[in-house]
Amino acid sequence: MWDIDYTLLRGGGVAAQAWKAAFTELTGVAWRATPNFGGRTDLDICAEVFATHGVTDCTPELFFARYVEQVHIARHQFAEQGALMPGVRAVLDELGARPDVVQTLVTGNVPEVAAAKIDAFALTGAFDAEIGGYGTDDSVRATLVRRCLERAEAKYGERFRPVVIGDTANDVSAALANDALAVGVATGSTSMAELVLAGAHAVLPDLSDVDAAIAIITA
Repeated sequence: MWDIDYTLLRGGGVAAQAWKAAFTELTGVAWRATPNFGGRTDLDICAEVFATHGVTDCTPELFFARYVEQVHIARHQFAEQGALMPGVRAVLDELGARPDVVQTLVTGNVPEVAAAKIDAFALTGAFDAEIGGYGTDDSVRATLVRRCLERAEAKYGERFRPVVIGDTANDVSAALANDALAVGVATGSTSMAELVLAGAHAVLPDLSDVDAAIAIITA
């Protein structure tokens, strides 16, 4: 179960700009405060943004529809302004060649934005996105992991040993809440020490040591 932002890739601020544009267009309210997006679900962030700006008459569904439109307009900018994190493609390819591994996404992004981000870097084929956990499933990230595991077991008819790979303490805590192996990568703003303190079972500076990453993920 892969997190996207600052674990697989960085999007160059494209989604954040789309978020602001969608909010302003939909509500007519000037943007005043940018929340901390790291490791959070879009439902959680949406609630904070509405409250911070005093908006009470806008539902998440309406906002997300406009947000997705804005992302699709600017989706070419993900590859132009962002980048894959070190080692990501090699690790995905290596895991994808194993018959005993199913890779998917557990991300705070809404599904359409998650798809746009991974498509921009030609990663779509690496994941069974159908079974993923997304930011519209719940405001609590741990629930995304649980929903993902339920979907995987329902689709494949077998039990899985879940592994969550992410760059924030929220990714780690969501994994631990579901008895999943928590693998932290310090490619975001959270340090290796902070990921260890959050309870990660293993922490890597990044995924550039492909053999080490594969060994940890498949242990």
